[in-house]
Order: sequence, then structure tokens, then C-alpha cells
Amino acid sequence: MSQLLPLPVVVPLLGAALTLLLARWPGLQRTVSVICLAITLGVAVALLVQAYRHGPVVVQVGGWPAPVGIVLVADQLAALMLVVSSAVTLCVLLYAIGQGQSDTGESSPVTIYHPTYLVLTAGVTSAFLAGDLFNLFVGFEILLAASFVLITLGGTQTRIRTGSTYVVVSILSSMTFLTAVGLVYAATGTLNMAQLAQRLDALPAGVRLILQLMLLLAFAIKAAVFPLSAWLPDSYPTAPAPVTAVFAGLLTKVGVYAIIRTETLLFPDGRVNAFLLVAAGLTMVVGILGAVAQSDMKRLFSFTLVSHIGYMIFGVAVGTVAGLSGAIFYVVHHITIQTTLFLVAGLVEERAGSTDLRRLGGLARVAPLLGVLFFVPAMNLAGVPPFSGFLGKLGLLQAGVAAGGPLPGALVAAGALTSLLTLYVASRVWNIAFWRAPRLATTEPAVRLPALMVGATVALVVFGLGLTVVAGPLFDVTADAAADLRDRGPYVRSVLPGTTP
Repeated sequence: MSQLLPLPVVVPLLGAALTLLLARWPGLQRTVSVICLAITLGVAVALLVQAYRHGPVVVQVGGWPAPVGIVLVADQLAALMLVVSSAVTLCVLLYAIGQGQSDTGESSPVTIYHPTYLVLTAGVTSAFLAGDLFNLFVGFEILLAASFVLITLGGTQTRIRTGSTYVVVSILSSMTFLTAVGLVYAATGTLNMAQLAQRLDALPAGVRLILQLMLLLAFAIKAAVFPLSAWLPDSYPTAPAPVTAVFAGLLTKVGVYAIIRTETLLFPDGRVNAFLLVAAGLTMVVGILGAVAQSDMKRLFSFTLVSHIGYMIFGVAVGTVAGLSGAIFYVVHHITIQTTLFLVAGLVEERAGSTDLRRLGGLARVAPLLGVLFFVPAMNLAGVPPFSGFLGKLGLLQAGVAAGGPLPGALVAAGALTSLLTLYVASRVWNIAFWRAPRLATTEPAVRLPALMVGATVALVVFGLGLTVVAGPLFDVTADAAADLRDRGPYVRSVLPGTTP
């Protein structure tokens, strides 16, 4: 099984090279891209089954043993992230293909889209599988380099302007991350995360805290944790719908994944948990209040994206197995649901010509399927029973209550308030855009929505509903993953046999 481990990184990179060579044959480009992501999804499922049954899957790249060589590690957390991200990227690619076939305007994918998208996928998978901090940094840089191209796709003035903000913030985050990597190596003499789990405890408490805060700062910018989240609502909404969807679903979650990995494996003492709890609460509340004030669907969803990052940080900050399990479950849920909502926003723009709520109305009457495709994930995001959003939030709030203390209690209250305001925001969009009398945008001649765009969105809606159906087994997987994260032993012994954390 370890022979399969490099494939989620290698296959998209080879596909990117091949699609670049096939630039004059768009049909072949699309076929190669879909095949590459389908292979990646199949390998990810196999790795998850192996990790769940037999423990982490490890490969020493080039045959050099750890900690000298590069190590790829797929434990339950990494494998689960691989499965969800691969499924989402495949669906978004199909959506983009459908949009490209029906739209010749500036928002349609161009020749460079497919190789860049596959490079982005390789960066995401590389970050999930990285067994050392430097290659985690490399994974981030691969996906960021691709994202710089995708976010400015079409070259319009608005996209260049907002993309410039995204690039500047990303470079700042990368510089912070690289500085932290250098400091960690200077202090410990290694960047292998399994070996760091053994060596960091020997450092003076002050030095260890500085390293922890540097890494946390870099990842918090990438994850859009308040107050480092102001860049996101201005950057994401202007990109093409498939780009915005995959950015919203995946890129911030790579930052959350890095926070979970480092806070549990490298810094398990919980010294910054109080700080993380405060940041989580502010992220929830400020984000959802921003959503309440929006009149454009894309900006509104961008603010809900920021808000619900707070739930994941809350689970990490609680620090218990239940909290981590709830955070992992919520990451899986949110990747799927938030991506779906941005795809729906793209369908609304395709059908009505706008995502401005002031110009929308009557969509449920003229496009009932579109109404269903919005309503189901919107209620899921709001946490209405019995959807997976409700189950994930319930697990997190129960973990907060069990932890006790004033800060966790305040976060439980903030989580409940955020959930109610999310329901208000979702209901407001439904009432204005779908339920009220038709407005200018929806009284124009009907536009037939491309079948592939609709089909990809339906697939993600069904996938989101599937998370509710398999919530019990999924919670078993996330609980096992959380227990292994807290223990650290399975990870360290898999990478460095014969040693203990």
C-alpha cells in the first residue's frame, strides 16, 4: 500500500504536464484532468481504508530513511482529508468543464485552467501527506502558486485588484511560515515532525512558545482566523465560480489541517488554548455578523466561510479527543457544504446574470431544481437537524460543555448564536432570491443551465446528504483519528520505528 502513497501528488503533476502539452486539444485536456482526479480519489479511498484498519501508511521518498529523507505519511486524518478534497476537486472540475462548454465569456475556463488546477490539487495533497515542516511549506507554495493564476483568471481589472490583495497576504503568510521553519531547524536540528515531537519538549518553555506562535500565525492567516481574515471576503467573490468554490472549500482547510497537525503533534501542552478559544469565538461572531450585512450571495458566503472556521478552531482549542473529533468531522462537512454553496451561487449567476440579492427574486418558481440545490446545503450549513452540520456542531458544543470553565462555556454560547444567525442569513437569501416575486434579473429570457454544471452540483449535494447518512461511522473514524493525534505514538512509531514520542 505504501507504493500508492506518492500517487495523489505525482498523478496530478503528471496530468498537469500532459494537459499543458495538449493545450490545442481542449477535449483531451478535459479527459486527462478527469482521469487524473478520478485516480487520485480512488487511491485516497484505499489509503483511508488502510490507515483505519492498520495504522498510518508511510513511504520514505528515494529510499532515504527518516529523519534524513523526505517522508510522506497518511494517517487517518491525512487520508480522510485526501478523500474529501479529491471528491470535491473532481466535482468542481466537472462543473468547470460544463461552464467552459457553455460560456465563452471572461469567466469561462481557458486553456491554462486544467494544468493549473491539477497543480493546485497536487499542492493540496502534498500538504496533507507531508511528514516534515519544509515539505509542508513546499505543498503550501505549490498550491499558492497555482491559486495566484486561478484567482486572476480572465485578467479583468477587478480580479487583478482583488487578486493582488490575495497575493500580498499569501506571500506574507509564506514568509512567516518560512521564518518559523528556519527557527525550528535552528533550535532542534530537524524538520521531521515525528522527530520534532521528541525534541521540542527539551527546549526552554519560552523558545518553544515563540516557535509555536510563529507557526500558528502563519497557519492562521492561511485559514482566515480573525483578526487575520479581512482579506478573504474581498478576494474570493470576484474569481470564476469554480475557482471560488474550490478555494472556499479547500484552501482555508489546508491551514486548519496544519493547525490541527502542529498543535497536537508538536505542541500538545495546550499553552495557547485560551488564546485559540478567544480567536475562535471572535471568528464565529464577527464572520457571521459580516454575512448578515451583505447583499451579494458570493460575499455573504465568503463571510459565512470565515465564521465557520471558528467552529474548527474551537474544537482544536478544547484540546480533548471529543473536541478534536468534532473539529475533524466539521472540516469534512464544511469542505463539502461550502463548496456546494459557491457552486450554487455560480448557477444563480448563470441563470439570472447576477448574484446581487437586490436584483434577484422568484428563482424557486422559474428554476425549482436550483431552489432545492440551494435550500438543502444552506440548511445543512445552518445546522438544522438532522443534517451533518447539526451533528458536527452538536459534537463540538458537547465537547465544550464537557471541558468546563468560563471560556469553553462562552464558546458554546457563541457557537449557538452563530448557528442561529447562519439560519437567519440562509433564510434571508431564500426569501429574497428564491421566494419573493421575480425581479429584473430573473424576468429576462430563461437561460438553460448546463447539465454538467447542474450534475456536479447535485453530486455534491448528495455527498453532503451522505455525510448525514454515514455520520455514525464517520464519527468513529474521526474519533480514532483524534485519539491517535492526542496519543502521538502511532504517528511517531510509524515514521521512526522503535521510538516513542
